[in-house]
Amino acid sequence: SAKHALRDAVVRTAKRGGKVFIPAFSLERTQEIVYDLHMLWDEKEIPAVPIYIDSPLASRVTDVFAKHPECYDKEMYDKFLARGRNPFHFSLVKYTENAEESKALNGMPGPMIVMAGSGMCEAGRIRHHLRNGIEDERNTVLAVGYMAEHTLGRKVVDPEVSQVKIFDEMFTKRAEIAHIN
Repeated sequence: SAKHALRDAVVRTAKRGGKVFIPAFSLERTQEIVYDLHMLWDEKEIPAVPIYIDSPLASRVTDVFAKHPECYDKEMYDKFLARGRNPFHFSLVKYTENAEESKALNGMPGPMIVMAGSGMCEAGRIRHHLRNGIEDERNTVLAVGYMAEHTLGRKVVDPEVSQVKIFDEMFTKRAEIAHIN
């Protein structure tokens, strides 16, 4: 399952002391992954690695999700809401507030998980993280959705492509590349 593939990628990368970069779509996909990470943490399936949601839009969307518990399914209700817990906020998760905090992540040692937009890596903060981390074999780039043709995201996940262009500079893909649906 996707949850187990997520767990395995986090565990492997944490053992190497690396960072897991997840190009995230602000709406729904980010919240699904945070929810799965919360469940994995509760079940002691992943180590205590900090999880940074590096997307102002995802943070705002998450606040909207949190305000509408009536939209959740029974599993989420039983595991979180019935116990008065917010599924999207737990001890490991931090939401970056501004560009300075985002840039600071590049200088911090792993292990950690960084989720940032855009989902196809065409814009947003994820490109900065890829530029800083794609050449480090300790790291993992974890794609969690469809990557359209001709996007940076597709080139990153394509095993035939060994180098990618980010901000007009070529980088060799040395990080582990994983893709889960």
